[in-house]
Amino acid sequence: MQKLAGFIYRRRKWVLIFWTLIIVLLGFFALKLPSVLSGNGFEYKGEYNETRKLLESEFGQSKSSIILVFEKDKPVKSDDFKVFIENTFKNVKNFDGAEQIITPFDRDGMVKDNYAYGLLTFNKKAESLGTEIGQLQEILKNEKGLKVSMTGEPLIVQDLNTASQEDLAKAEMIGLPIALLVLILAFGGLVAASIPIIIGVVSILTTMGTVYFFSYGTDLTIFILNIIPMIGLALSIDFALLFINRYKEEVQTKSIEEAIKITVATAGRSIIFSGLCVFIGLSALWFIKIDIFQNVALGGMTVVFISAICALTFLPALLAVLGTNINKFRILPITDKPTSIWHTFAKLVMKRPVLMAVAALAILLIGLVPVKQMVLAIPGTDSLPAKYPSRVALETFQNQFIAKEVRDEKKVIIVLETKETVLEKNNLEKVSKVINKLEKDQLVNTVNSPFSVTGLKDSTTLSQLLTQGDQAMVAPIIDYFVRDDKLLLEVYLNTGEHSAKARQWVSDWANKDLGMKASFGGPIKFEQEIFAEIYTKAPYGLLLIIISTFVILMAAFRSILIPVKAILMNILSLSCTFGIVVWIFQQGHFGITPTQIALILPVFVFTLVFGLSMDYEVFLISRIQEFYLETGDNNLATISGLIHTSKIITSAAAIMIVVTGAFAFTGVMPVKQLGVGIAIAIFIDATIVRMVLVPSLMKLLGDWNWWFFGIKSKKSLKQSKKPA
Repeated sequence: MQKLAGFIYRRRKWVLIFWTLIIVLLGFFALKLPSVLSGNGFEYKGEYNETRKLLESEFGQSKSSIILVFEKDKPVKSDDFKVFIENTFKNVKNFDGAEQIITPFDRDGMVKDNYAYGLLTFNKKAESLGTEIGQLQEILKNEKGLKVSMTGEPLIVQDLNTASQEDLAKAEMIGLPIALLVLILAFGGLVAASIPIIIGVVSILTTMGTVYFFSYGTDLTIFILNIIPMIGLALSIDFALLFINRYKEEVQTKSIEEAIKITVATAGRSIIFSGLCVFIGLSALWFIKIDIFQNVALGGMTVVFISAICALTFLPALLAVLGTNINKFRILPITDKPTSIWHTFAKLVMKRPVLMAVAALAILLIGLVPVKQMVLAIPGTDSLPAKYPSRVALETFQNQFIAKEVRDEKKVIIVLETKETVLEKNNLEKVSKVINKLEKDQLVNTVNSPFSVTGLKDSTTLSQLLTQGDQAMVAPIIDYFVRDDKLLLEVYLNTGEHSAKARQWVSDWANKDLGMKASFGGPIKFEQEIFAEIYTKAPYGLLLIIISTFVILMAAFRSILIPVKAILMNILSLSCTFGIVVWIFQQGHFGITPTQIALILPVFVFTLVFGLSMDYEVFLISRIQEFYLETGDNNLATISGLIHTSKIITSAAAIMIVVTGAFAFTGVMPVKQLGVGIAIAIFIDATIVRMVLVPSLMKLLGDWNWWFFGIKSKKSLKQSKKPA
């Protein structure tokens, strides 16, 4: 680290020129990143995906569709409404992007009072219809008292992309000015306060430009636009805060070169260890083979790596050029007296460690009580802000044309495959047995099949009808349900929306021997696979985080108890965080409409915050360890470490809370929940845990904090190392 610092100091101008070129080059590609993002990221290569491909290739189901929803004001005549719809579809028929166009007059039940709907099907995935949507927006025109709007998955995907970009801009407008204010309060001057913001922007631009090139090899989700700035800005500002604070201390008594070397060797070392903890925490997401988790791992790990590199190269080069000018344009006088508030607070905590520890633990345990009521759900249309046209149109369509009891049912698609043509009597008998088993299940409401459509129960009669009957009558039935050796079943469950029972039902039936090959699909199968993948793989990621964090902290501090305490306290504080999130969002407090918790939240918050909170652990314990190595007095080292780091940890936490908490004012619900969750977790960690629990336990455990195999006493520890 000393050699690295010396090299950067000697080549400081070349380092800055190199970074300037990197920023310009990758900044150009960063601006192009939104254009290559698509989808909500919930893609999983499982049975659902295979069944969907089977339905598209064999049964002719479209890859995506757009619903046109028509509305009229009550005073408008029905004839005028009909003419408006007909004229709209005349214009739409000039649009050649659709595979099939179905007007409201082509089928029964598509016109109802003041509403109607039509359907456009496409042989493209929803996220690939940007051009077609743009063309349709130019074609569709409203008239006085008459309105047509578009909805469906392609519109939802596009609006989620737009909302994510708007949310990012809104969060930055809220977070950056407040972060600058906190930095001014921390450093007292404009120059020192502006540097962490510069480092944050550089890290984010460089990362987004780098991630753009990943789009050539993988599908990138729209949520990456929120994740990179959320992690990158908070983490890089944290790194810069630690680094600048140490540099300002050292430059008061040493030359600029010496100050840079000492800062890189001490604060730089802490940045490496804390960055490594965050990096490994995010790498745990690789275990979960779902696009959004892979994307967050990719973007998050990249921004952590670049933020650390930026803090260890660009930042010291910038400080080397600035020198003592870092104290220029001072606004507030900054004093670090021994009798500061941090000194008083540290002495209070150390004076009554048992009481403080018990009080802190009681607060955390009360906070985690609501966790047991948490209901997780995959983000859907309700993730969008209520004002977005695609959500408004979809809700109108559902309210007018889909009965509530049908909406509450869960649809499962089963494709049965026989050895020969499915319409043979023997094969239809096998199908009939499967249907009978399904209908006897208490969770099954109805089974839609050729048997139910024709009203026939006997396999022989149905076989004769479908093979020898009036082709004009049976052709639609065969076209919908039958493909040579395959037959389609639609099973409707009465388990309600987002039901764990429905997911368990699909899992159980998919593992049953039905006497023939059966492929399961539909929304419930999709949910079941997503939940199963997370529940199965997340524990492996958790194990990786815990083991690697223990090893890293053990190596950093040559201690057994310190990493054990850090891990246990993190788990406890995160559990408390989840309880508070449930209380706010699911139970509907602070004016929030009650909503289920996004499935991504527990995994993301745990992997992100577990690593991020280690920043504070490393910052605090590193300084305590320095004083302990100098004095051999655990109590004095703990108080001194708190005095020297409390202000910087509080400032860092305040900035991270502001940057992530700003997403609470955004519209996309999963991002709102994620921002609030991270902000709460950081607040709890930086206050109750870092300022109360850590010093209390450090006091209670005494020299045992530093026990490491052969090193058992403060004397031997002091002799084994020299202070940095």
